[in-house]
Formats: sequence, structure tokens, C-alpha cells
Amino acid sequence: MDVTRRDFLTLLTVAGALGAGSPGAQAAALEPERLLDFQALGNVTLLHMTDPHGTLLPVHYREPDTLIGVGAEAGSRPFLTGEAFLKAYGIARGSAEAHALTHLDFAALAARYGRMGGYAHIATLVQRVRAARPGQTLLLDGGDTLQGSATALWTRGEDMVRAMNQLGVDVFTPHWEFTYGIDRVKELFGDRESRGLFRGDFVCHNCKELNWDEPVFHPYTLREVGGVKVGVIGQAFPYVPISHPRRLVPNLTFGIQEEQAQRLVNELRDDKKADVVVLLSHNGLSSDIKMAGRVRGIDVVLGGHTHDGLPRPIVVGRTLVVNSGAHGKFLSRLDLDVQGGRLQAHRYKLMPVLSRYVPEEAGMARLIREIRAPYEARLAEPLAVSETLLYRRGNFNGSFDEILLDALLKRLDAEVAFSPGFRWGVTIVPGQTITLEDVYAHTALTYPNTLVRELTGAEIRQIMEDVADNLFHPDPYYRQGGDMVRVGGLTYAIEPRKPMGQRISDIRAGGVPLSADRRYKTASWAAVGPEAPGPPAYDVVAQHLRDLKRVRLDPRPRVKVL
Repeated sequence: MDVTRRDFLTLLTVAGALGAGSPGAQAAALEPERLLDFQALGNVTLLHMTDPHGTLLPVHYREPDTLIGVGAEAGSRPFLTGEAFLKAYGIARGSAEAHALTHLDFAALAARYGRMGGYAHIATLVQRVRAARPGQTLLLDGGDTLQGSATALWTRGEDMVRAMNQLGVDVFTPHWEFTYGIDRVKELFGDRESRGLFRGDFVCHNCKELNWDEPVFHPYTLREVGGVKVGVIGQAFPYVPISHPRRLVPNLTFGIQEEQAQRLVNELRDDKKADVVVLLSHNGLSSDIKMAGRVRGIDVVLGGHTHDGLPRPIVVGRTLVVNSGAHGKFLSRLDLDVQGGRLQAHRYKLMPVLSRYVPEEAGMARLIREIRAPYEARLAEPLAVSETLLYRRGNFNGSFDEILLDALLKRLDAEVAFSPGFRWGVTIVPGQTITLEDVYAHTALTYPNTLVRELTGAEIRQIMEDVADNLFHPDPYYRQGGDMVRVGGLTYAIEPRKPMGQRISDIRAGGVPLSADRRYKTASWAAVGPEAPGPPAYDVVAQHLRDLKRVRLDPRPRVKVL
């Protein structure tokens, strides 16, 4: 489907210019002719998306209200939310960009602007750019693509690979993809010896077999774009065997591997004569920033994992660091002017994919209907109607987390419940029917089983301290992503800037101080150890919602931040 000038004008009029630097510039940017086109620059265009988490269709996805930075990061742009975020980037409250990038007025603005993302709508924007820049465009996907939905789980990722092929993804690097097991990853993406279902280049320099220094997959690819040699190194999530069950990736190691990354940059520059070097990363934004300052010669880091949407790149020395949000809400465009083997200038835009205003691309829409057809009736099963805004994103418990925790507590007869601080999961607006598909959008793991066990108060505190250190460690290389473990049946205080083991205090169970020696019946899910014996979380939560029929949650102040 060809995108007309009027289609694109409509999109940009609604979306606004995310790069506007002040309220005055924001107002000026709303003039239609000022918004009609991205001002193309140079000879290379990089399009970047990341962390769609299996969302083929448009969704609501609320951004966090709390992101706490520690040390030098406190108050920096990656850790701004709400009004502070709008002020830093000169974005008007109530605008489409305010809705796309913050939690403010979410329900009201969701009604005004509609859902975001969807591969058929992303395909329209990609097609538009490629038509304007033939032979000059690369589309890169930063991973967490094959997980997060029922159809991705049921097809073991094949649905998303088919969509990636239809979209024309050129280069890809992984994370949650490994939760289908290394054999399935090789079926879908190939390895150094063979190709899989994916038609683009799968790059991953930091995945190796134990006791071997050779990467399992191609570490990089070299593409000629607009007469420019562009080298792209793949940096998979460094902590796959720690944050997921090791049985899924036996005998594999990952890690940051700075020294190897430096060797590959040098190889691309010196031996392969690359004009531009890109790190396609799934490190998380803070680790991307640190790595950009320590590995010399990287021009651009296209990053993901922490789901940050950056209206402007963060510049580290001579390296541009870009992160492009999650759930298909954004498509980043970075134009590069490369002359004499050197990046001379750049121009960037984080484009919001407002599905109400971006027409579907017909070929992708047909493919999505074909993929979903066998499952449509099951996906659409109505479970309950929500009177409350339900979301998961943020450092601490969100309202959909409370649904998960209530289900664990009540259906497994537990005193205390734990749920992982995942950053993926769609948002449910008030008045919306919660379907079985929505439950899977929060629970679609290959290790979903629930676990009931007794833990002492001391053990519960240790679990919370360990997760807090993962989230708030002052060195980003020691963080594994995600947010604080969600807790049911408990309240507590936390001081993020304290050292390890000293952050959590005043834990109460049922309003009574937690006893270190007493044993508590706990329920959890998504255990990274041996396979848990209980029913999968999606079944537990779905039945809980069937019984409830209507969801109304009053505020639950579980966490006091000191």
C-alpha cells in the first residue's frame, strides 16, 4: 500500500515533532508544512525499532511514573518521568508526544489518540522512508521481538519472524529469543554455518560456548548503504543465563565483553574499511552509555532492553546513543552524513506510531490476519471488565501487577506473593474488557509455572535485597534490567542509594513486622531454577479474572521510597 502525502501529513500533524526543543518550538512545529517531511540528511538512513514483545497489533502501553537513578545518574535524562521529562524536552502536556512518552493523563489521552504501534502501521512508515531513500536505508531490530504474546508463545516465535521478514528487517540481535532454547534460535535464525527462517542478518558477538572463544553466531555484518560501508556489531543481552533458566541455554556464556567488542570495531575499521560502525545493542540504556564511553570507534549505539524512548540521542564523546522505546510505539530514524570515511553530521527523530492516523500497509495486514486466524476465538475470550487503569511499567508495583499478585495469593492460598518486575505488558484502560490475549501479554513465558514454598522472613528480605541491588547498583554493568520484584501481602521501605543489603527496611506482612525466623507460605512464578510444579501463571490469572468479572482497584501504597 502506497502512503500518500496527505496520509503522512495527517500522521505528523497529530504526532508533533518529538525533537522540538521548547514550548515555542513545539507550537511552531504543529504547522502542517513544517511537519510534512523529515528533513533528509546525508547518504545513510538507519531505522531502528526494539522490544516489540510480540505485539503484532496496536496496543496501549503506559510509560513509567517512577524511574530512580543512583549516583551520577540521578536526575539525568534517562531517569526523568512525567512533568520533568516534558520540561527537559520541551513537550507540551496533553500533546500526542506527551501521551507517547509519559504516564500523564494516560486514560484521557489514550481515548484522544488511540492505540500505538502495530506491524501493519510500522510497515507503512518503513515503506515511506525506503521509497524516499532507495538504497540508503537499513532497518535494524534490537530484539525482545519473539516473546510477549500468545501467538509468539504458541508458534514458538515463528509468527514474529514472518512479520520481520515481511517488514524487511535487515539486521537483528537477540535477548528473550533465547527463552525458546538454543535449538529453536538456530532454527529461526541460523548460526555461523547456516541460515534459518529469518531473511536478514542475525548478529551476536557475545554468545559463546563454554571454553571456546568463537562466537556461536556471526558477530557482525557489513552492509553497503548509499555508497557507504556500514558495519553492525550485535550485542545480545549480557545476562541471559542468569535472568532466565540456564537449561534453555546450556553451555553458553554471554557477558558485556568489551575487549572483544573493541577488537571487532578495530577489525571493521582497519581490515574491512567500514566508514560507519554501529553497535546494535540489547544492553539497556545505562550500560549502552557506559560502553559507548569505553569502546573507541563506535559511531552509533542503537539500544534496547530498558524500554526507554529518547527524543534526542545521548552523545558520549563522538558516539550517538539511541533507544527506541517498546511495544512498537516508536520507529527511530537517524540520518547520517558520511564523507571521507567519517561521520560528519546527523539528524534524528523518534517517530510515534499512532495507529489511528497511520494507515495499514496492506501486505502486512494480510499476513497478520493469516497468523492470527487459527487463534482468534481463543484470544478474544472475555474474562472481566476493568474499571481501573491497569499497567505494569515502573520501578515498583503497577496495577496489573496487583492483579497477578492477587491471583497468586488467593488461588494458591499464600500469605506472600512475588512476581517479576518485567517491563513488558500492555496497558488496559478503564472500561476495557480484559481478554485472554491481554493475560498472555503479561505472562507469555516459556517458563510460566507457579511455585508454592515456605520461606523465612530473612529469606524474603534477602530476595528483595538481591533484586534491589540488580536495579539500583551504581555500576550499570551489574544490572540485569527489569524493575523491583512485585510483592503481594507485603509493604516495605526502600532507600535506593544505600549499599547492597541495606536498602530494604520496615517489611510488614499483613500490617505486622516481618519476623526473620517465622516461615511464610509464598507463591511466585517464572522461576529461573528447575521447572516449577504449579499451574502456569496465565491459567491462574485467567481463572481469577473469570471469577472476578469486574476489576476495581483502590490505590495500594506498598512501597515507601526513602
